Amino acid sequence: MRLPLTSACVALAAVVALATLSACPYYPPGTVVMTPASYDRSFAAAAGAMHDQGLTITVQDPSSGTVVGTLNGGTVTASVRQQSDGSVQVRFDSSGAADPTLLERISLSYDRRMGR
Repeated sequence: MRLPLTSACVALAAVVALATLSACPYYPPGTVVMTPASYDRSFAAAAGAMHDQGLTITVQDPSSGTVVGTLNGGTVTASVRQQSDGSVQVRFDSSGAADPTLLERISLSYDRRMGR
């Protein structure tokens, strides 16, 4: 039995539409697809987070991965390191900081800048 031309076109369009949809990835609601953070973005976010919390940046050296800032006589150092697996590790340390919540606030500011 031969299909009329319009039925054949509708059938062909349906097959093409289904084939096209099958190539699209589906992520359930709430799924977040993360890509590894780049070194440059992480370094900029670390320096920006320290600035956000009122520190005066005294050293900002991307080649060594070091950012140093001061606030009220205390010093905070950010160390940004590229790992062998391609990930980036960022660590904040303080010495002489009078505010016990300073590192936590810097960390939260860093996360916000990284979109977390």
